[in-house]
Amino acid sequence: MSKLKRSPVRVLLAMVALTGAIIINGDTVGQEKTFPVLGPLPPVPIPRDNPQTPAKVELGKMLFFDPRTSGDASTSCASCHDPRQGWGDGSDLSRGYPGTQHWRNSQTVINSAYLKKLFWAGGVGSLESQAIAASTGNLAGNGSPEMIQERLRQIPEYVRRFKEVFGELPTFLNAVKAISAFERTVVSDPKKVPFDRYMKGEKSALSGEAIRGLKLFQGKARCIQCHNGPLLTDEDFHNLGVPKNSAFTEDPLRQIAMRFVAKIKGVPNYMKVDRDLGLFLETKRSDDIGKFRTPTLRELKYTAPYMHNGVFFTLEEVIDFYDQGGGSDPNKSPLLKPLGLTAEEKKALLAFLENLSSSEPILVEAPALPDYEVSPETIKSAKRGD
Repeated sequence: MSKLKRSPVRVLLAMVALTGAIIINGDTVGQEKTFPVLGPLPPVPIPRDNPQTPAKVELGKMLFFDPRTSGDASTSCASCHDPRQGWGDGSDLSRGYPGTQHWRNSQTVINSAYLKKLFWAGGVGSLESQAIAASTGNLAGNGSPEMIQERLRQIPEYVRRFKEVFGELPTFLNAVKAISAFERTVVSDPKKVPFDRYMKGEKSALSGEAIRGLKLFQGKARCIQCHNGPLLTDEDFHNLGVPKNSAFTEDPLRQIAMRFVAKIKGVPNYMKVDRDLGLFLETKRSDDIGKFRTPTLRELKYTAPYMHNGVFFTLEEVIDFYDQGGGSDPNKSPLLKPLGLTAEEKKALLAFLENLSSSEPILVEAPALPDYEVSPETIKSAKRGD
């Protein structure tokens, strides 16, 4: 047998090839368990009923930036998912539809193409369903599908593009498909992510400090328990005891928004709700109160603030929160325990987390949007005096 030393990267890649998972010892995370392996992202999954084409993606890009897909034609997808703000809105809590204020953080669109559950409480299972909910939801787009469709049909450039892509006049559901196709292009490029390059065998892609952070991530810091697989999320739901955002306490509009949703979700005594109930809104199971979907850790450098209520603005704050074992909540996950990280270990963990992001922000330029025009049929009718 050869006595040549094998690099940690080669050993890890060999494990992945053989098992598709990484085993973490009980000494590091409290129990022996197999987790989906960390690694570069696979190809984007494309649904059979919405195949990608360049023309569809280009149409979706225009619609993503077009506020006419909302109720009062003031709010586009990009209003809350701005490429210049990490494809969120840069605020702790989302702005909401005019006249409202949301009570949750606006999640990034980056890599959402891989998610099987979207929204903080996992309310929908596809980008298409998410786009419908966002466009028509009272606190987001507040739009009428029929009105949006008629607007698009009154714009000759959209009529031309819809006929090219779908073979028919604009419809709301086809607009949703186009937007989703565009969002499936907003993904990390493995060639630009130091961690991905490292996992492909480029040893110099991570510094020694970041490599120590990777070991902590998979060991003492216990991050791997929920942040695993290529997307660095288990897509499960956990209560972390995240502290409340004071903006909810101080802003009646945010309280109205949350209680409105609690009411339409069928929560008894909804006027007494004083916190985000999380997954409970979907399941009505008491042990789901305060649970939220584990977010991906990719592109963290560009997607602050963090947590479902945007209460942490820096990664240092997030690390400190986990180091102390999370917050205090009677329903808090038993996975969270005080970590006892040293200052140097925190720095190393931070260095690793920062290397999960691309070397530069993922940006696209907002397209020029086409204008309305009076339809020829209306002009002919006016001339006839109809």
